[in-house]
Amino acid sequence: MQSIRDKFPHISEATWPILEAWAELLREWNEKVNLISRKDIDHLEERHLAHCLAITNHLKLMSGTRILDVGTGGGLPGLPMAICYPQAHFTLVDSIGKKIAVVQDIATRLKLKNVEAKQVRAETLNKQFDFVTGRAVKNLPEYFSWIKGNVRRGERNSIPNGVLYWKGGELDSELEALGIRPRKTIDLEKELDDPYFEQKYILHFDARDVPRARKPKAQ
Repeated sequence: MQSIRDKFPHISEATWPILEAWAELLREWNEKVNLISRKDIDHLEERHLAHCLAITNHLKLMSGTRILDVGTGGGLPGLPMAICYPQAHFTLVDSIGKKIAVVQDIATRLKLKNVEAKQVRAETLNKQFDFVTGRAVKNLPEYFSWIKGNVRRGERNSIPNGVLYWKGGELDSELEALGIRPRKTIDLEKELDDPYFEQKYILHFDARDVPRARKPKAQ
């Protein structure tokens, strides 16, 4: 954990022991449920946790901000973000029950009062949130088709309400198909000073642009 601490100056000293406990619990669960590939779990902190925490260098949240993490899997980026932003409320959803059971167990054992885990499809949620997050869940047009109705406009946080999406690879064709472009692109190779993150980004789409996202083309 020490190897990544210096990259996140906005994370308080009191938060790191909780992140360390989170890593222990995730490793424990990964023995039973395949959340992160066996070869990657050895690099949990530098490849997965750092990937999620990169947003903390750009995002400050006001008390009561509500965040929906769609396709959370084993709780990424939702659980690390919930640990770093105790003043905000996080709803973590996934359609796979055993993954949500893991998320709920970790949140309970870490005593995270600001986390709600639900086995549900995002498109059936009739609620709005300040931010919707996702980490390499689906292609952009399909993902936006699920969450279009879940983002509310607002500007009470350090960046405007919207979608925060962790995405790798070549972006142009998907953004072309989506029909809207991010207002902010965080280049994680530069941000984390690590060539492992080449062509990996966090994209911020403003809530005001989200209604114009195009529907995915039928397969």
